[in-house]
Amino acid sequence: MKFSSLAILCLSGFVLAGCSGKDSSEQPAASDAADEIAVSEAELAGNPFMAEWDTPYGVPPFADIEDEHYMPAVKKGILEMRAEIAAIVENPDAPTFDNTILAMEKAGKLINDVANTFFNITGTELNDTLQALQTEISPMLSREFDAINLNLDLFERVQSVYAQKDELDLNEQQARLLELTHRGFIRSGAAFPQDVKDQITDINAEIAGLTTKFGLNLLAATKGFKLEITDEAQSAGLSDDFKASVWDDEAGAWVIGLNRSAYETFMVQSEVRELREQLFNGYRLRASSGDIDNGPLAIQVAQLRAKRAELMGYESHAHYQLEQRMAKTPAGAEDFLLRVWRPGLARAKEELADMQAMVGDEFTMAGHDWWHYAEKVRKARYDIDENELKPYFELEAVRAGAYEMANRLFGVTFELVDVNGWNKVVNSYDVKDENGNHLGLFMSDMYARDSKRGGAWMSAYRSSSNIDGEVIRPLITNNLNLSTPPEGDPTLMRFSEVATLFHEFGHALHGLMTQIDYPTFSGVDGPRDYTEFPAQILEHWAAEPEMLALFATHYQTGEVIPQELVERMLAAGNFNNGFGTTEYIAASLLDLRWHMLSSEEAAKLTDARAFEQEVLRGYGLIDEIEPRYRSQYFSHIFAGGYSAGYYAYLWSEILDADGFAAFKQAENIFDPATAARLKKWVYESGGLLEADELYRNFRGQDPSIEPLLEGRGFEVTE
Repeated sequence: MKFSSLAILCLSGFVLAGCSGKDSSEQPAASDAADEIAVSEAELAGNPFMAEWDTPYGVPPFADIEDEHYMPAVKKGILEMRAEIAAIVENPDAPTFDNTILAMEKAGKLINDVANTFFNITGTELNDTLQALQTEISPMLSREFDAINLNLDLFERVQSVYAQKDELDLNEQQARLLELTHRGFIRSGAAFPQDVKDQITDINAEIAGLTTKFGLNLLAATKGFKLEITDEAQSAGLSDDFKASVWDDEAGAWVIGLNRSAYETFMVQSEVRELREQLFNGYRLRASSGDIDNGPLAIQVAQLRAKRAELMGYESHAHYQLEQRMAKTPAGAEDFLLRVWRPGLARAKEELADMQAMVGDEFTMAGHDWWHYAEKVRKARYDIDENELKPYFELEAVRAGAYEMANRLFGVTFELVDVNGWNKVVNSYDVKDENGNHLGLFMSDMYARDSKRGGAWMSAYRSSSNIDGEVIRPLITNNLNLSTPPEGDPTLMRFSEVATLFHEFGHALHGLMTQIDYPTFSGVDGPRDYTEFPAQILEHWAAEPEMLALFATHYQTGEVIPQELVERMLAAGNFNNGFGTTEYIAASLLDLRWHMLSSEEAAKLTDARAFEQEVLRGYGLIDEIEPRYRSQYFSHIFAGGYSAGYYAYLWSEILDADGFAAFKQAENIFDPATAARLKKWVYESGGLLEADELYRNFRGQDPSIEPLLEGRGFEVTE
């Protein structure tokens, strides 16, 4: 069972997996806790989770699953999992790979099915009932995973097998599964005294509840803000297609919410400074006041994580998290960030000066002016207009281009199939390898709606596995939040949205192409500062002229994007990179500093915004730039799995820039030999080896930071 990744999905945060070393009399048996949960046959009658799913590709029967089915199915899944774990613990035979390690890997099928479905649906189709269930189920599952991961008797069996590892004649994947299973127990704290384990369990459950509340608060705050425009004059600068996409017949107004696509478009286009300021403040002040204030929640989560790290013998939560990542230490991550921060901030100040020169004495530039005037400077300097580009980036053509790229690189094909998804806008594709073998089902959900959380992400309804000859291929999803166009109109994308689509598609390929037998390290696996690499490297193809010629065609005329327009777009590619670099690294440094706090330091915090300002001013962030995420809406770290890890996107950029350089050096962006190594050692290998080994096997060398700096247009200096 893929306990760690399921825990991340279910609990919207990082849940420690653990082991213990106390006398077994101090460890509560699984049956002791089982009395807390009960479910009757009557409650399970007619529940779709209790039957085999006779659906195409084994997808969940979305139309049949009602909200009331989840809790009974969760309870049943927990009870089944407890029985499976108890059977392993109580097995009178000596511990072996098969009866302990493999048996654990096979446990928990029902709870996997239920939890994967539930937490994917709450991300896309949330309602009041599901929201209430989420607040119950997340802490419940946290305690269940802790009951497994902190079970001394179970750990002793794992330890026994691990002690024999050199004599067991295990193959490469079996040896890796044993290594990761043992490591997971050790890093969770199973060897600690029972009173420490009890505290860890309580902390994990409390964090699960707080992070769930954080995410729900953010969703409510995001949905609760609307900028309504009824006066034609107030729509000055807005393109016709954008106005059509945000027109609300019921309100009789153009209604702009806070999904990132609509927000960025409005901030770029609107000529009305007062309205830009209103939307800017609506976005950056989300969940930061009144009944919906995530500041106290952020402090509580940081305090609990710091306390848990202290209990486990670490200086801070960041020290714990980074121990198994490529950066290794908080200092290593911070030093890396600052190496890019310094030229990025310097460039941002130059960009600000350029915009102020354009504005003159009319007013002093502020944060809500940056997007709009950056676009004006870009148009003046490079003679390029976002609205000139968008007709060449129609969603279906962009998708087809991504699929063609995957085919040319890896031999993968995508065939549209008729599968009922969780929403009518979902498109599903049967994915096959170069020999026509089924790799998995890819389900694509591209549009924003009130029931859907913001951002873009990849997820899975089912992981892949190949145990005892039973080949199970994955069900992978991509989610974006594009604005829905009026019926009959095409979905036209900004180039930044095109890059996002290619990025998430990279994650999807990582999940679909895996050739790993065991769910624990199949598909999207590895440390946070590595797992973004397979996604980010594909963004390079999106901007290549050879690739653009395949998919960037005018939605009306079919004309391929003119080469001179491509050249202007590429020339402008690094424009405003100072801003983009600075806002991102500001958030990354903020994340690190939240999680570098000792337990004693965290206990003294009383004001999240004051802490945030102290941190960012210390690094020299200018007032005109906001961090990409303020603490109150930083869901990556306070309602997701990126705590002390948001820097990972930039760290992975070292890998993706250096990795794409291999194709450039081969003078062929589809070079077969380079693509074959990328396929074998990255997309197919999951977590088969440590991340740095996987990268070296692909690239033949350690990565260099120089391509990253050059790619951002910064001077390369030591």
